[in-house]
Amino acid sequence: MKTNQLNLTFSSIPENVGITRLLIASIGAQLDLSLNDIEELKVAVSEAVSNAIIHGYQNNPNYIVYLDLDIAGEILKIVVKDEGCGISNIEQAMQPAYSTDPERMGLGFVFMQTFMDELRVESTLEVGTTVTMIKHLKQTPVSSH
Repeated sequence: MKTNQLNLTFSSIPENVGITRLLIASIGAQLDLSLNDIEELKVAVSEAVSNAIIHGYQNNPNYIVYLDLDIAGEILKIVVKDEGCGISNIEQAMQPAYSTDPERMGLGFVFMQTFMDELRVESTLEVGTTVTMIKHLKQTPVSSH
């Protein structure tokens, strides 16, 4: 049963999305997740962080994004938080292909929902958004020889 906690704060610049992908890949490898599970974690985390930077902070590099990872037994909890403009209609924002930016595909929340076991989005206008993602870790069966 592994227990670990990481709290990371970083500038709201696109270059930091790649760093969060590397971090979650390292965590996934330590948890003995499959390559497919690690890829899914990388996509979910990078979508949440990208949303904070692009939508929450409207690409303004002068803000901070918060990433908290909490591993407790069979649960990996990932929280991405911003203190940006917030989401006026979370249900609408979570619809496939919905985006406030016409240059974007609007699939971030779809990927998060697909690749994670639980997704919770809380947002208040002009206060910020918190995305909580839960991944249930499969315990490796012990062979009985």
